[in-house]
Amino acid sequence: MNIGQAARDSGVPAKTIRYYESVGLIDPAKRTSTGYRVYTEREVQILRFIQRARSLGFSVRQVSELMALWRDRRRSSAQVKALARYHLQEIELKIEELTDMRDILFDLMEKCHGDERPDCPILKELAKEGESGSKAEP
Repeated sequence: MNIGQAARDSGVPAKTIRYYESVGLIDPAKRTSTGYRVYTEREVQILRFIQRARSLGFSVRQVSELMALWRDRRRSSAQVKALARYHLQEIELKIEELTDMRDILFDLMEKCHGDERPDCPILKELAKEGESGSKAEP
């Protein structure tokens, strides 16, 4: 099947398939005599695997590690679980950071009158001196 069909069957856009090939996540596709990429059902299955892993937020590097583990029938499930556990910790940290950002923004919005007055606590907070000691110019 061609790249368009592989994209439809796997749920991975053709541009992304080409990207995965360029970074070595998937092997270069076989080519027809006219240069068109040709994919097998097995390659589409690999693309689905990648798509599912990426939809869970695994990085390209982590997906590469997962694929190596998937292919290695002698690996232990503990190796897979360790990678998933590490990724889950990354997600939990991001959730914590996003929660903090949401809380700060909500607090600033509550303090802002949102009327015709120019005074705005949101802008004042953004203009505060940062850790580097430099103050933003208006």
